[in-house]
Amino acid sequence: MSKIIWTRTDEAPLLATYSLKPIVEAFASQAGIDVETADISLAGRILAQFPDRLTDEQRMDDALAQLGELAKTPEANIIKLPNISASLVQLKNAIKELQAAGFDIPEYEDAQEKYDAVKGSAVNPVLREGNSDRRAPEAVKNFTKKHPHSMGEWSSDSKTNVATMDAGDFRHNEKSVIMPSDDTLQIKLVKADGSEEVLKDGLQVIEGEVVDGTYMSAKALDAFLLDAVQRAKDEGVLFSAHLKATMMKVSDPIIFGHVVRAYFKPVFDKYGEELLAAGLDGENGLGAILDGLGSLDNGEEIKAAFEQQLHDGPALAMVNSHKGITNLHVPSDVIIDASMPAMIRTSGHMWNADDQEQDTLATIPDSSYAGVYQVVIDDCRANGAYDPTTMGTVPNVGLMAKKAEEYGSHDKTFKIPADGKVQVVNSAGDVLIEHDVEKGDIWRACQTKDAPIQDWVKLAVDRARLSGMKAIFWLDPERAHDRNMITLVEKYLGDHDTEGLDIEIMSPVEATKASVERIRRGEDTISVTGNVLRDYNTDLFPILELGTSAKMLSVVPLMAGGGLFETGAGGSAPKHVQQVQEENHLRWDSLGEYLALAESFRHEKNSNGNERAGVLGDTLDRATETLLNEGKSPSRKVGEIDDRGSHFWLSLYWAEELAKQTEDAELAEKFAPVAEQLRANAEQIDKELIGAQGGAADLGGYYWPDEDKTNAVMRPSATFNQLIDGLK
Repeated sequence: MSKIIWTRTDEAPLLATYSLKPIVEAFASQAGIDVETADISLAGRILAQFPDRLTDEQRMDDALAQLGELAKTPEANIIKLPNISASLVQLKNAIKELQAAGFDIPEYEDAQEKYDAVKGSAVNPVLREGNSDRRAPEAVKNFTKKHPHSMGEWSSDSKTNVATMDAGDFRHNEKSVIMPSDDTLQIKLVKADGSEEVLKDGLQVIEGEVVDGTYMSAKALDAFLLDAVQRAKDEGVLFSAHLKATMMKVSDPIIFGHVVRAYFKPVFDKYGEELLAAGLDGENGLGAILDGLGSLDNGEEIKAAFEQQLHDGPALAMVNSHKGITNLHVPSDVIIDASMPAMIRTSGHMWNADDQEQDTLATIPDSSYAGVYQVVIDDCRANGAYDPTTMGTVPNVGLMAKKAEEYGSHDKTFKIPADGKVQVVNSAGDVLIEHDVEKGDIWRACQTKDAPIQDWVKLAVDRARLSGMKAIFWLDPERAHDRNMITLVEKYLGDHDTEGLDIEIMSPVEATKASVERIRRGEDTISVTGNVLRDYNTDLFPILELGTSAKMLSVVPLMAGGGLFETGAGGSAPKHVQQVQEENHLRWDSLGEYLALAESFRHEKNSNGNERAGVLGDTLDRATETLLNEGKSPSRKVGEIDDRGSHFWLSLYWAEELAKQTEDAELAEKFAPVAEQLRANAEQIDKELIGAQGGAADLGGYYWPDEDKTNAVMRPSATFNQLIDGLK
């Protein structure tokens, strides 16, 4: 039998899996396809690190490593749901929960190296052995035009802006080389006293690889942040910071600490020595500082000083006004790629402490991509909000194969311990890249291999030809990395027939201007980008176009010939889990899973000649369109349809589509009675699913839910379960 691998991940997508996967298994089995689970959840990744400390029953395979190897083969057919990119806070909470559940795993501090291997973006770089093709499916775009989502009005006198650095940051300090041959590099710090410290040894690179080095000056960062805090105060707008302390797990927590210390400068001026000695440096957020003050003799006094500064400083954007959680409380609460488009969609506003919308100064220290958001804000200020019923679409072709880096180079990012020079040196002793640095600066190197770049250019040309859309490579001639990339893109475009295609190279700022002008005219534009803008653009444009990035189709054609199908962005939705725990209502929308599964079936057909899989894919797409048009997507409100109800209606429409299709008579015959039974019992099933809502739900765990309890919560309709389980 053929195999589709369904990943077990975290939080809301994991809960949805308990309800949806039995349906997928039942339908897929009719085409001779097994749907297997691979556990790449944060808890699963943690347990896989400590086989020697667990019992035989508890021990877990390293499913992530296994999937990474599978992704390098033509047989791969993987459906990847969103997972936690763990911050330190999340990691420690998961450790605590697993220990309480009876797993003999060490504290974080006692096995830091092993735990750091599962922190941050530990999953995606392993699985993404191909480049990214993300786009709004036609069914979703058509539905949005008929049923547009709400868009906040923009005022021409909006004071919302982006604050970013104009010197001393990663963008301005970048240097880049293309490797002339295979080599082994060393990264070292030559200190001012002449001594040397090796930061990274034995760095393998191959011919044609693009290698970059850059740094952010701590002094320049601090000066910029103090100006930004003052500017927000002077302009009477909210102060907010937008980073990615989850994926950028080394650099961005450090930057976040600088933001916290800048905002609370009077407090750190007075009590900094005590705070830093207690490890309360702000890198884990204001929440961690306030929690840690209890261990200090004058903790109450310092707490009062923090509260005073919250009163004296500019108003802070809030994550949760009711609970007093600010933008600076938790580094993983405000993720730039989701927070910026949400703000732009909401009239350029964020929430203040009084739970009112207000203009904000969005502080994005590194200027590499900050200009993109400023352009969109300026466009909305001048021309008003976008209209989802008429606006064009901006799909993305993103460079990410073979761990293509522009950020996330965790093993090559360092907080500099002393003044000196950082050098990248080849095996012959030649210095390829050199920077003068000071103590506290953040220095990083990135690598991008040549074969993925060639594949990315090919994918862009293929998508431009297949879609008929204009394609723009977003590359900045003022950045060293991008200059090298421009050279390579121009070279590799020459390998393809581009006659009749509209393909340009523009800086991110100019590309954004061109794309939003075209959007307003209803024209479509492919953004062809590196890894960061892949991440940002596949939230920015979908949130404006579709109301959410979770409705994107995300295909990764693996370079070895297999397929990875991601279920759209949208994170792992911790708030959704809280609602299940409190009200037994799951507002997660599995639309991304439906879209990915249909593509996965088509891949099975195209790769292995399984025609029946193709029929399953096409009928699933039609069922998904019916689901949207019939208004059977999940509601946010308890007592109304949730994701479990949506799964039921999808299975009904899917069975009906299979029953009436004429390509495979045997399938039609198999599903005709299933469709009839589901339709006949629809009222009863709906009643059972809605009836389960309203009270608290016990999942038996957050990072490691109890199987029986979670199954009972997520499959509450006995009538529906009997019909689905009877199909397998």
